[in-house]
Amino acid sequence: MLRNLLSATSKHDVYLMQNYSIMHWSSLLRKGTEVLNVARPIVPTQKSLGCLPQGMARIQISTMAVKDNLLVAGGFRGELVCKFLNRAGVSFCTKLTNDDNAITNCADICHTPNGSIRIMTANNDACVRIFDTESFSIQGHFCFPWCVNNTSVSLDGKLLAVLGDSTDCLLADSQTGKPIASLKGHLDYSFASAWHPDGYVLATGNQDTTCRLWDIRNLSTSLAVLEGRMGAIRAIKFTSDGRFMAAAEAADFIHVFDVASDYTKSQEIDLFGEVAGISFSPDAESLFVGVADRTYGSLLEFKRRRSRYYIDSFL
Repeated sequence: MLRNLLSATSKHDVYLMQNYSIMHWSSLLRKGTEVLNVARPIVPTQKSLGCLPQGMARIQISTMAVKDNLLVAGGFRGELVCKFLNRAGVSFCTKLTNDDNAITNCADICHTPNGSIRIMTANNDACVRIFDTESFSIQGHFCFPWCVNNTSVSLDGKLLAVLGDSTDCLLADSQTGKPIASLKGHLDYSFASAWHPDGYVLATGNQDTTCRLWDIRNLSTSLAVLEGRMGAIRAIKFTSDGRFMAAAEAADFIHVFDVASDYTKSQEIDLFGEVAGISFSPDAESLFVGVADRTYGSLLEFKRRRSRYYIDSFL
């Protein structure tokens, strides 16, 4: 199962799925607060083209993201729900596709080259859709030859990484969706990607249990191939300062790599249960891990350890 069900907006604020609720956890208050209940009927407060005025109910969330005071969530039947955290109610909800295999694999919040905020979705109907966050009008609709499992936009907003049910990963123009380059090397389907803050390095995670690093200035071969332990790499995150990269397997293992050592030094976090998502805090001081297990389901926080003013690892 694709899992990206956790997002940290500060070292004290984390959003995560719990049953049919998206919860906000405050480490300062040691308290969780429900932000959105998707079991109950959701009726949008904003009239927008493409919005379902009758709303939706009992959505099984497949992916979520929180950024810039906006929460977006995708569902297993192609749903998309958007809520501003400082406003009451849900602003927008829709069915992206009526395809029988319509799961929304990825929903992300990104920026265009001119700084505008956009919502980007990737679905099993092989399409990527881009929405404006003011009117929620669709700004782009790109189709590819295979189911799209993950997308990520470079920090300058110009390049779009597209990954899915193919051994190749694509780099495309974020404005037109036109493929620019094909990244070859993985042996199976890909599920995760992330851009280093320098804007040049892209990390991709694959079912072949590896994470590959690519330099967009020379795409003839990958910079490095980082091995997992047992399963597919389903989530990848960089710290905001670019010092560390975390790669999570579907269950049990998370690998934290030291970027400054050219990824040769790493720390393995061994836990029990399916990984529901990983997220570094924006200040790069904490790594949050969601564990999806009926018995041991939890939110784990790992603090950045410092020794003699040098950063060693996450503990």
